[in-house]
Amino acid sequence: MKSIICIFFAALFSVQLYAQRSSKNDYEKENFFRAGLKASLYINKVDSRSFKEAYSYNYGLGGFLQFNFSRKLGLQPEVNFVQATAETSDDYSDIYDDVSLGGSQVKVKLGYLKIAPLLNLNVGPTQKIKLQFGPQWGMKLKEKADSTNRDIFKNGDFSLAGGLMIQLPFVQLGGRYEHGLTNINDIDNRDKWKSQAFQIFAGITF
Repeated sequence: MKSIICIFFAALFSVQLYAQRSSKNDYEKENFFRAGLKASLYINKVDSRSFKEAYSYNYGLGGFLQFNFSRKLGLQPEVNFVQATAETSDDYSDIYDDVSLGGSQVKVKLGYLKIAPLLNLNVGPTQKIKLQFGPQWGMKLKEKADSTNRDIFKNGDFSLAGGLMIQLPFVQLGGRYEHGLTNINDIDNRDKWKSQAFQIFAGITF
């Protein structure tokens, strides 16, 4: 996963240099309102003793609006559907022997609707390069787990998100990190579970 992220950010840096060079004297006015669609590679894990440290590779689909208030500042509300997966560690069956049937490892597949009102902060001499950050609320839509007799994740997950986006006339691409603040363990408080995820995305803007 580290090699994929390094390659992505190297490509992103190259695009950034090109955008800055090609727009050195470009002071075009950005439209106040834009809308778009995006797809993402969603790389997630659950940070806890109960789950394996390895990241899982999933996907996300969504849409967004952009409100560009000035040359430097804008707001980008987003709604995304993401799939997240996780696999329990050996510690899970020791901690939750009353939940894990037969003591076997549990593979979990989750579906979330994530809502994020992100701030866009334009950097450099162009409006094409944007730092993004803000809160995010994830509402669980589905949970499928084997070797267990109940739902084990809470219905909501509050997190913070931040990253970098390249905004071209029709295409956008970027990367983002999400850090969960909510204990999403719906069993008890014997072990705290926090979500972590990287999102590498591409989209179109109208």
